[in-house]
Amino acid sequence: MNIYVGNLSRELTERELLDAFRAFGEVSSTKIIVDRDTGVSRGFGFVEMPNKEEAESAISGLNGKELKGRKLVVNEARPRRNRFDRSGRY
Repeated sequence: MNIYVGNLSRELTERELLDAFRAFGEVSSTKIIVDRDTGVSRGFGFVEMPNKEEAESAISGLNGKELKGRKLVVNEARPRRNRFDRSGRY
């Protein structure tokens, strides 16, 4: 299951995010989204957990919990929507 994690501290590392979710089960990957130009965290990321029950447990266990001074927003990630290409078409 792909999990969205928002309201991340800019100082939070992917390792710290991994450790927080690993307490609930197996984690396939973590990714904190960074600004393309500055490399600074945009304050959100994604965690992939292969076991649905463990993922749901992580969502309920971490949503609203404080990590590095920020209350996390954690929920199942929505599928990516189509974006315009450079010509303005879908």
